[in-house]
Formats: sequence, C-alpha cells, structure tokens
Amino acid sequence: MQAVVLAAGKGTRLRPLTDEKPKGMVEIDGKPILSHCFEQLVELGAEEFVVVVGYEKEKIIEHYGDAFKGVPITYTHQREQNGLAHALLSVREHVDDDFMLMLGDNIFNANLKDVVRRQREDRADAAFLVEEVPWEEASRYGVTDTNDYGEITEVIEKPDEPPTNLVMTGFYTFTPAIFPACELVQPSNRGEYEISEAIDLLIRSGRTIDAIKLEGWRIDVGYPEDRDEAESRLQEAREIEAE
Repeated sequence: MQAVVLAAGKGTRLRPLTDEKPKGMVEIDGKPILSHCFEQLVELGAEEFVVVVGYEKEKIIEHYGDAFKGVPITYTHQREQNGLAHALLSVREHVDDDFMLMLGDNIFNANLKDVVRRQREDRADAAFLVEEVPWEEASRYGVTDTNDYGEITEVIEKPDEPPTNLVMTGFYTFTPAIFPACELVQPSNRGEYEISEAIDLLIRSGRTIDAIKLEGWRIDVGYPEDRDEAESRLQEAREIEAE
C-alpha cells in the first residue's frame, strides 16, 4: 500500500522552531517529526511514500533524498497551502490504489494497524482513526458522527457547536474515490478546501467510511509545548518497553 504524507505547512504556531525549517523537520526525541511518521508507515507496510512538500521543501528533500529505509519517495509540491483536499489533489497522478494518509505533524503511539486492517479486509472506501476528546476541545477539529455500525455518517470541520466529541486524528486510509470528491470541494469560510467536505461527498454518494477508535495516544504538534509533550511521552514509552 502507498503512503501519502502531508508536509507542506509553514508551522507558524511552532515559531521560532520553524523560522528556518518546515514543521516536519522539527526534532522530537532526537529526530524529525517526519522520521517518526515514516518509521511507523514502514511498519504498516508502506511500499512507497508520496510526500507533499511546500514551505522550505528543499530541507525535506535534501534530508531524505529518494528513499527512506529502502522505501522509495516521490515528492509533490503544494505551492499554496489551501487545505487538505487541495493537498491531496497534488498526489492524484501518483496514487493508483488504496493508500494510507498521515499528517506529517502528528506523533502516534496508537492502533494504526487496526485502520489498515479494516481497509484491507472489509474493502471500505475509507477508514479513519478517531479520538474522543474533551467537549470543550472538539471545535478545534473535524468532528464526526457515527451510526450503530461504527460507520461515519457526518464530518463537520471545526464547528462552533460540535454534535459529538469524536474527532478525526491525522491518520486515514482511502481508496482513489477520494480524488473526484476533492475536485468537487468548494472553498470553506476559512478559504480552504477542506477534506471534511470531500468526505461528506463520499458519504452522500453511498460510500462506506469506518471509524476506528484510538487506543493509545497521539499528539498534533501545533505549538512548542506540544513538541515538549510528545518528546516526554516518547521517552516514557521507551522506558516502559525497556523494563
């Protein structure tokens, strides 16, 4: 399975850590965030990386070159950061089957294998790792609603009044059906092409999207304090494994 990694963002909220490097090259526990992402995707069976770059893209390309641990890397350039659906369209010509999608600013210690297994076994049109968060935090994310079968019935991007506290994390699997949906997305009130809108188009067309609840933890590295927390958790996890 191919793995798409989104790493085009400027990381303005991470400044000064991103003054001279893209967000994905910020080091956590001795290596860039992207290295953590790539290592997990290799463990999940990634056969090729398609990496979307933008801000300070040369830093990423020079560091990783054309392969990571033997897995080839193809780079695509998102010239303007106009949302996740916009970023996905930049990889369309390079992806021809089911694929994993990971946001290149997330650190996971979680059941990612369950998401990939569901995609492979059930031939769902998509499967998402979702997380229950405190209600007061839900409006920061894409909020999902599900039916009794664990299928996602609705996704709302950063709602003022979230209908649930179940939110999308930074790990998904898709079939290529997501690309025509992204083509139909119109700019949101934020001026971005939201992946949540593309997902809703898939749902309305009758596609099946499964929700897999997170077991473990993940950190969206948006601020310097998130970097510090991720580093602390990784070190703690390593100490537990060594016992």
